[in-house]
Formats: sequence, C-alpha cells, structure tokens
Amino acid sequence: MNLHEYQSKTLFREYGIPVPEGRVATDVDSAVAAARELGGGLWVVKAQAHTGGRGKAGGVKLARSLEEVGAAAREMLGMRLITRQTGPEGLPVNAVLVEQGSDIQRELYLGALLDRASSRITFMASAAGGMNIEEVAAQTPDKIVTTAVDPAAGLQPWQGRHLAYSLGLAGDQVKAFGHILAALYRLYLDKDVSLIEINPLIVTGEGELVALDAKINIDDSGLYRHPDIQALRDVSQEDAREAAAAEHDLNYISLDGNIGCMVNGAGLAMATMDLVKLEGGEPANFLDVGGGTTAERVTEAFKLILSDPKVRVVLVNIFGGIVRCDLIAEGIITAARGLGMKVPVVVRLQGTNASKGLAMLEESGLDFITAEDFTEAARRAVAAATQGDEQ
Repeated sequence: MNLHEYQSKTLFREYGIPVPEGRVATDVDSAVAAARELGGGLWVVKAQAHTGGRGKAGGVKLARSLEEVGAAAREMLGMRLITRQTGPEGLPVNAVLVEQGSDIQRELYLGALLDRASSRITFMASAAGGMNIEEVAAQTPDKIVTTAVDPAAGLQPWQGRHLAYSLGLAGDQVKAFGHILAALYRLYLDKDVSLIEINPLIVTGEGELVALDAKINIDDSGLYRHPDIQALRDVSQEDAREAAAAEHDLNYISLDGNIGCMVNGAGLAMATMDLVKLEGGEPANFLDVGGGTTAERVTEAFKLILSDPKVRVVLVNIFGGIVRCDLIAEGIITAARGLGMKVPVVVRLQGTNASKGLAMLEESGLDFITAEDFTEAARRAVAAATQGDEQ
C-alpha cells in the first residue's frame, strides 16, 4: 500500500525526521488559509498523488503570494496528474500539500528497500538527488552508494558515516544524517515498510538536513498489524479493478492486452501469460484466483475480467490440486449465464475431476472452447482474440 507525501511526512515527524512545515488542503480556500497560517512570503503547492515525477508534470508549483497559492491549488485539485509512472490515464488529485518554501543549497537522495538477493534492508544514497534521480540510476549508477544492514547486528554508526561522507557531508551534518538514517531504519521495521525514499533530502542555507519529499510503501502482508495505516488507504489512487479484486481475495493486475486470463496459482498464471505471448497474443491481466477457488470467486473473477473493455476473449487455465475442476466448471457456467457472456471463453482444466468438469461445460449448452493441452488452450485464445480484432 502506498502513502501520500503528507501521510509519509506525518510518520517522519513521529520518528524525528526533519520536514518542512505544511498543511494538507482539499479545496482552494483551505489551501490559501494554510498558506496564511504558515506565514512567510514563499510557499510550495504540491499535488498529492501516488506517483513520482510530479514536478515535471505540473504537480509542484512555487507561489509568492496568497493569490498564487489559490491559483496553483485551483489548477491542481480535480486534475488527473499524468507522469511517466502513471501512464496516459493519470491519477486524480483530491488534495494538495501547502508548505513553507525552503532555502535549498543542495539536493541529495536517500532511500531504503529490501534487497531480495541478500535478504537485507539496503540503504541507497546519492549526491545527485532531485527530479532526475531515475536518469542517474540508469545512466550513472556509480553515483549511487549503498550499504546493507545485517539483520543480526542492526544498522551500525559506521554505515551512516560511510553514506554521509559519500554525499560530501561534514561536521554536524554527518551526525544529523546518522540520526535520520537510524530513524528511517526504525520506521522501516516498525511499520512493515517495503520502500522509503527521500528525494530530495536537502541541505539548507544554514547547513541543516531536511526531508523535502517523502515516499513510503507498506508491505501489504503486514498491514493487518497496522490498522492506523490501513485507514490511510486512498482507493482513488488504485486501479478500480485491482481494488475490487482485493475485496474478494483475488490477485489481479491490469495489463495492456486483450486476452483475459483466469488462473489458479501465481506460477501457473505467469506461465499462462508467457505462453499467450509466445503464441502471439497479449494478456489483458494477471489474475490468480488462488488455490482454494470456489464457484463464487470464479464469478467475481469473471466480473473483473469483463469490466475491462479491451478484453476480446477469456482464457481459463485451472489445475485442480486443492480445488476440484467440477466446482470450477460450475462457477464458469454460472458466471457465463449470469453475466451474459459476449466474448469467447477458452477453458483448460487439468487435475481433480477435470474430465467431469469438461463434460459439464460441454453439456451446458453454452459455447465454450475447451482444451486439455496447455499450448492448445493458449493458441485457441489467441486465435479467438485475433478474430475479434478483425471483426
């Protein structure tokens, strides 16, 4: 689960990480009132959306008067912010963060994530922070310095000094950086974080370190331990179908193709998408209905797949290990009748009661395309999708 910048900064404050004074606003009047309350003659208005690159997309604006604060908020609120990360559909902006302007002398980057190769939390730092950090990572990765934390020993002071010196910090800045790093590490562990980024971590004119931006992603598997963080979820920032899938314990990810895939098991789902592409097709989604699939969940899965207007055919690929294929067939038949299926449905069943399930599909009176062979099922789905495109 992703947090908004203002939500992340609230957590930063709780852990003693310095951030600018700011207020969140959901309408123009509140934004102006926030700027007036903050005082000063320079403010920053920042669109709140779950994406990076907001500055380049017009989602971060400087304002030197209350009128300019209002104009910036009016422009952002209600817009769909389009960045390289969001794709052409963009994300809605329902709130803005109004902050006091900062005296920026240097922009640094600091982040932490789990390095799965080493099974350790790894901190990353770069003196080339700011809006172009993605280009830095792609073109000059040597400018990014990392240090991995041994889970038995925990974060060590020398690691903070190592990163601080690599950033060109000196004197009290090294100590301040060490405090920030230690706070990030505690926050990472306490809140079951999967990713933290500060970009930029600025050095002010007075030599202080301040987190000018904040990004936190929470591991979904640990959310049950943090109902307070769960309450911060903003479903408007999520794909509507993915959010609906989560409510029914379905693992769904929307893709760009036209072949809807319904599979049980993540590994089989990945293999199904690979085979679809090998046969010349493009999957419209990743959908794992899970090992304990029921007829009701199959119906909900069909609803999700068919809510995507790009879908020209549905490929159902089920291996009956824990689940019985006849129950899956029952769910497919029920869904097809109840939803008024208007696209071809290719079904491949293998495993427990597979022959019984295939017989039920054949005797249903509905126009299913069945296959026992994995490759043949993918080939037939691609052919059906191609016919749909030609029509």
